[in-house]
Amino acid sequence: MTIFGAPTPILRSFDEAKAREFYVDFLGFEVTFEHRFEPDLPLYMGLRLGGTELHLSEHHGDCSPGARIRIETTGLEAFAATLRARTYANARPGCPERQPWGELDLTIADPFGNRLTFYEPIEPAPPETAA
Repeated sequence: MTIFGAPTPILRSFDEAKAREFYVDFLGFEVTFEHRFEPDLPLYMGLRLGGTELHLSEHHGDCSPGARIRIETTGLEAFAATLRARTYANARPGCPERQPWGELDLTIADPFGNRLTFYEPIEPAPPETAA
């Protein structure tokens, strides 16, 4: 029997300091590992926030910038309020938006063109009725 786990997205990054400022200081991820083949070569870094794991890579062959990932979240409105209170200079997320398919979502772009959509399942809005 084959059992599959959750995928681990690899996102492209270009600047270690900006990556740490965004993912660790702003979003609250913790660094789980860091790897370089040599001290002056690109960084490959693992991150975790709750049950979400991401890898960031400065290696051009690993992935392309501009990816979009979705991260299921509980307590999205509180998380968004926490992010707004941190006053990160390069992102000011608004309030999560209610989607008609039954979720709240909030998309934030990282400094490298990747987009993270945090979402929380909710009850779908009732269908509109004509008057």
